[in-house]
Amino acid sequence: MLSLIWPIAIIVISNVFYQICAKSVPNEMNPFASLTVTYTISAIVSLILFFIVNKGGNPFHEVAKTNWAPFVLGIVIVGLEGGYIYAYKAGWSVNTVPVLQAAICAILLLFVSFFLYKEALSWKKIVGIVICLIGLVFLNLK
Repeated sequence: MLSLIWPIAIIVISNVFYQICAKSVPNEMNPFASLTVTYTISAIVSLILFFIVNKGGNPFHEVAKTNWAPFVLGIVIVGLEGGYIYAYKAGWSVNTVPVLQAAICAILLLFVSFFLYKEALSWKKIVGIVICLIGLVFLNLK
């Protein structure tokens, strides 16, 4: 059970701090300069964690296993994080942007999972889409 819970706990805690940090990037700082600092720190921490988790591991052997996904993921993450920083600079609130993107993303991923991965699209999931759409309406009411 713990093996199911701890990854979600890390995601949730990290996401909360992520939103706080994205909102706290100084307005006068270029978002991509901020991301350069962010990814420098991320690369260092990732390398340290690689050696902690993989005692005696060789990162060059791991890099040799690379396919297209890490390269595209790197580009996608810059878009994701740059988008959040720009959204906050444009005046979006922390209590709206993550929920809005999560709802839209959940709806899109239901279709991606169905068409790309052949996962089931049940009535429960369709009802979930409707609830997400209703939630988006309530988020945008003033």
